[in-house]
Amino acid sequence: MSTYLVTGGGTGIGAAVAARLAADGGDVVVSGRRREPLDEVASAHQRVVAMPADAADGAAMGRLVADVVELYGSLDGVVANAGGHGYDSVGDTSDEAWRSSLDANLTTAFVTARESLRALERSGGAFVAVSSLAGLRAAPETAGYTVGKHALLGLVRSIARDHGHRVRANAVCPGWVRTPMADEEMRVLVEGGGAADVEAAYATVTRDVPLRRPAAPEEIAGVVAFLLGPDAAYVQGATLVVDGGAHIVDVPTLAFDGKAGDAP
Repeated sequence: MSTYLVTGGGTGIGAAVAARLAADGGDVVVSGRRREPLDEVASAHQRVVAMPADAADGAAMGRLVADVVELYGSLDGVVANAGGHGYDSVGDTSDEAWRSSLDANLTTAFVTARESLRALERSGGAFVAVSSLAGLRAAPETAGYTVGKHALLGLVRSIARDHGHRVRANAVCPGWVRTPMADEEMRVLVEGGGAADVEAAYATVTRDVPLRRPAAPEEIAGVVAFLLGPDAAYVQGATLVVDGGAHIVDVPTLAFDGKAGDAP
């Protein structure tokens, strides 16, 4: 029986990961700063327990890991999914916004990894960080988010390099996924006149993606479950892109694609 900790586990990808791991027979602790969504996930799935904590707070995460180990006897997998915004250009990002974005997108994963590594080393467990396609590419006016997600890949590689004899550490880079956070971005596009409604906005942002659609959270959860499981026993320090093929598109050639501007 395996025990997992999922940060940012109350909504979106984190909630889907918790549901998948529990369905596969694992015991899952979902964590985050807001208790209400965590409780909703826990009440919806057997084998899921809510334990609120700020993933960027070392003392809080240290206590959380200790509580998990005391409750279940071990910690076998950690999913660092907590994240946040960081939407502005470098020139327009304030000191406060910069610190907030890096705390949300990088410090949370660093602190979670640091506080859980000893427990993972004892169990021979696995660590998975949820980065983003923004960890490989730069979108407009998302400096804090882009830098944090890029750095997250370096964190995973450092964990694999230094602790890889006892812990597997890998990252996933999703593209557009239907989550509450992405829905907010779609509404911004709608309000700016770029789409008629949220559905049209998703169609617009994925029209040049080979699969022509956003992912469901459950599709990302399946990849995370693979990286945590025995079938990925020799996968170490890897970045697995789960974006419907967006990263393979050669942007300068889109003008030559007669269908490039058409909705799916």
